[in-house]
Amino acid sequence: MTTATNTERVRTVDMKLEVIVIPVSDVDRAKNFYGSLGWRLDADFAGSDDYRGIQFTPPGSGASVIFGTNVTAAPPGSAQGLYLIVSDIQAARDELLGRGVEISEVFHDGGDVHAGADEPYLFGRLRVGGPDPERRSYRSYASFSDPDGNGWLLQEVTARLPGRVDMDATTFTSPTELASALRRAEAAHGEYEKRIGRRDEDWPIWYAEYIFREQAGEALPS
Repeated sequence: MTTATNTERVRTVDMKLEVIVIPVSDVDRAKNFYGSLGWRLDADFAGSDDYRGIQFTPPGSGASVIFGTNVTAAPPGSAQGLYLIVSDIQAARDELLGRGVEISEVFHDGGDVHAGADEPYLFGRLRVGGPDPERRSYRSYASFSDPDGNGWLLQEVTARLPGRVDMDATTFTSPTELASALRRAEAAHGEYEKRIGRRDEDWPIWYAEYIFREQAGEALPS
């Protein structure tokens, strides 16, 4: 498998994915649903030939979704596997539950065992209840659908794989995301202090290094 760590890094023209089109059957119903998620309404505009486009952006996202009338010929509900990356899967699920969204329990990947009658995701592999036992990054999920059946998947990512984050552009998109990173740094630093047998006076530097390296997908301090 080719990864960002073994491909040549050559600066090219930026190509930023900013819009994903989702097919819906009832535009106003979809607008109410995505508004109820707490997503930002960016636009609701109409044009000639019965065209209407609505754009929403999830909190902290650099990409938006667009739906409407005469926006796409795809069948309503055919958009599946739309990922929403979160730093705390349980907190994200609880927030959506509080907004009245029907969302699955948190689950993790059961490996290559096929799911049979289980609702498919990630090529139909088995869902196992609860977050990943080791709480590894990329391994815990929860799913929900919009009224048309377009399928969304929450995925917990706490540490990026190497090469996935520009070292000069590490950033946090919300206080909650930063707080989660601080909690992980606190837990790791507690183990570090046990190993050295004393209080670390330079803990702010250790925290900063841990958080920076975790987000950039580099080896963590030990």
